[in-house]
Amino acid sequence: MKKTKHLLLVAICITFVTMSYGQHKRYAIKNGIGIQGGITQFDIITDNFKTKSNTGFLGGLTASVNIPHKWYNVSYNIQLSENNIDILGETPATAREEYIEYKMLTAQLSFLWHVKLISSNVTLDLGPMLQYNSELELKDDSKEGFLVTGYDNLFTEDISDISKFNVNGAVGLSAGFGSFRLRAQYVYGFTNILGKLNDNDFNLNNSDRFKGNQSLLVFTALITF
Repeated sequence: MKKTKHLLLVAICITFVTMSYGQHKRYAIKNGIGIQGGITQFDIITDNFKTKSNTGFLGGLTASVNIPHKWYNVSYNIQLSENNIDILGETPATAREEYIEYKMLTAQLSFLWHVKLISSNVTLDLGPMLQYNSELELKDDSKEGFLVTGYDNLFTEDISDISKFNVNGAVGLSAGFGSFRLRAQYVYGFTNILGKLNDNDFNLNNSDRFKGNQSLLVFTALITF
């Protein structure tokens, strides 16, 4: 009889623990698809040119995974943008300096971890990013034939053919409630975005190689469905 009672007690305990454990493991992982749009502030960190950041715009899609029992969420993002930058140039005749505006079209694919600072309402976002971009295009064709400041025979159209594939890192903050959130993000280019210019023989007076790293600020609004 006592043996039967002991077996019954053990069975009840095992059942209780198993039910409790099972209840704690029932997590509602939520997937979401969203759209995003915003503005960019683009620059290239380089000693070769005198640059000034300029404003552009961005749009894209995001696929997010909300993981309640983890200290982070994750998301996949694809973004299309037009980024603008000003590079100092001068007219060949008068040597009058002015900033020449360029544009660069990009497609970026990123994987982000969203570290929960205040639940999922405020997160620290960071992760790698792959980028394909166009050439640096003059926004005003009448600026062709201008010299790039600091060079005697390097013209504004000569620096268009930059590296097309780049690897970046992104870090930022997101805040919001429900399906809406705002995000501020800084993107730094690990690869030399001006590297392809070194393949050209510009017959420059100095032997400095072209080197530059992308610097991008992104401010977006996201709506998740």
